[in-house]
Amino acid sequence: MNYKWKKLKLVKKLIDSIDDRNTVVIHYSCESFYDRPNGASPRITSLAIRNLHDAQTVSFSIHQIAEEEGVLFEEIEQNYDKLEKKMLERFYDYIKTKKDKVWIHWNMRDINYGFQAIGHRFKVLGGNPVELHESQLLDLAAVLINRFGVGYIGHPRLINLIKKNKITDKSLLSGKDEAVAFEQQEYVKRHQSTLRKVDVIANIWNRLREGSLKLMLR
Repeated sequence: MNYKWKKLKLVKKLIDSIDDRNTVVIHYSCESFYDRPNGASPRITSLAIRNLHDAQTVSFSIHQIAEEEGVLFEEIEQNYDKLEKKMLERFYDYIKTKKDKVWIHWNMRDINYGFQAIGHRFKVLGGNPVELHESQLLDLAAVLINRFGVGYIGHPRLINLIKKNKITDKSLLSGKDEAVAFEQQEYVKRHQSTLRKVDVIANIWNRLREGSLKLMLR
C-alpha cells in the first residue's frame, strides 16, 4: 500500500469516526491582522459555537456584552478592553462545559488566527484561558486538502465551496470586509457574518460526511 493511499484511508477513517453528538463547530471574527503599526494582537470581536447534533448555536460578541452592561453604542469603542475581556470570560466558561468535545474549525491553527490567538488576547486582558488538547481540534480546511488534494477547489476555498454547493451565504462577509465592518462599528453586521460562517462550516462538514460535497475536481 503506497503512502498516498494509506493517507487517504486514514483521513476517511477519521471522518467516519466523528460522532455528531460529541462535536461542535466554532468560528470567530477579529480585527484585521494587517496594518498594525504598534504590534498589538487583533482584538476578538465575536465568536460562535454550533452543536453539530442539534444545530443549536451559542454566540458571544462585544456589542451584546455592551448591551448587557448598559454601555451605550457611542461608548463601546472606549470600553473595548473591558467588553472584550467579559466576552472572553463567557466564552471560556462555556468551553469548560465542553472540554470533552471535538471542535471542528476552519484554519484556526496558529497565533495569528486560532485558539492560540484567542487565548493570547485573554491573557493580554488579564484572563486565564482554558486550553483544549490538540487531539480535540479538527481543522476542516486541512481535512479536505488531505482527503482530496490541494487542487480540490480554487482559492478562496471556503467561498468557492459555498458557491459550488449552493450554500446560503446571506450575511456572510469576507475576512477583509469583517475588519472594515468592525472599524465602522457595524457590530451586528459583523456578528451575523460569524454566525453564518459557523453554519456554513457545519453544512460543509455534513455534506462531506454524506458524500454529497461538490468539488471542482468533479
